[in-house]
Amino acid sequence: MTAVHFSKEVAMSGKKYVAYVGTYTHGSSIGIHVYDIDVEKGTMTERNVVPVHNASHITKSYNGKYLYSIADEGVEVLKIEKNGDLTPINQVGINGMRGCYLSVSKSGKFLFVGGYHDGKVTVVHTHRDGRLGSIMADVFHKGIGSVAERNFRPHVSCVIPTPDDKYLCAVDNGLDHVKIYRIHEKTAQLELYDILRCKLESGPRLMCFSQDGKFAYINFELRNTIGVYSYNGDGKNPEFELLQEIGSIMDTKEVSSACCALKLSADGEYLYCSSAGENTVGIFKVDKSTGLLEKMCILPISGGYPKDIDVLPDGKTMVVLCHESNYIRFFTIDYEKKCIVMKGKQLPVETPNCILISETEE
Repeated sequence: MTAVHFSKEVAMSGKKYVAYVGTYTHGSSIGIHVYDIDVEKGTMTERNVVPVHNASHITKSYNGKYLYSIADEGVEVLKIEKNGDLTPINQVGINGMRGCYLSVSKSGKFLFVGGYHDGKVTVVHTHRDGRLGSIMADVFHKGIGSVAERNFRPHVSCVIPTPDDKYLCAVDNGLDHVKIYRIHEKTAQLELYDILRCKLESGPRLMCFSQDGKFAYINFELRNTIGVYSYNGDGKNPEFELLQEIGSIMDTKEVSSACCALKLSADGEYLYCSSAGENTVGIFKVDKSTGLLEKMCILPISGGYPKDIDVLPDGKTMVVLCHESNYIRFFTIDYEKKCIVMKGKQLPVETPNCILISETEE
């Protein structure tokens, strides 16, 4: 299988990688931890920590030169040096409560911020030299959700451009839908163009697209499922069609669970997810022609709140951020036996939130 042999290709290429892990800083941690990755061993070694107040989500610029991070002050941008080190550039406020999710436009002009606490979508201008500029647009979602205990008001949990860069999808965890905006190319003003309505009390959380841009995946926090949608942006209107909904937790109903992370493998062959409460990770095989998912395994990780996950460039080592347990765990993925096996020792780090793996130039 492709992913099984990927590690040898990476090792032979001599490429080097680092992992950036954002953390809360109300305890002993001070910001974004930088780890060197040993591809052959499938391990991570901490290099340094860059101070950022409560880095809850991070993303790279489209050209790969800058790292953006949620911070108490709003959003902070750091230059990614050739060896993977981070150098702070500047930070800007977002005129609202702290954000929870970041993404960028393919043009490199705009940074998008999702606001869980105040239900706001913010567009920030980005300069060519990496500096963050002024706020170009901000829109508050309005409405009342269907679950009074949790989703009683707007919570923008994810903002992501469509692969063709025509629209911005704002996943609203509180209102059970995805608002689809058109972005004015020059002014960056947001025009609400359509709404993808999800099932009531589903709690959509995160959204990602397939490599070819034909399919979208959404994990539903309250239903503990993953929805597979076809996407077509060629016409006058964006078209989404639900193709499949598949469970993202084990069959047991004894534990209250909520989905967390959702990521596609680098080659697009697999989709990975995690769930809190049950504290499991799942692996699904992707049919690239249809976008449909086939469950390979959903297994416990023996850690509290697997808030984020990723797979090292070897294609076989899964990294799980156990937010409540204050450590990072590693697992070997056996694609043929359809299982994961705990690997090596855990890495201590306080309240890890998010992970991003990046190739270095030296």
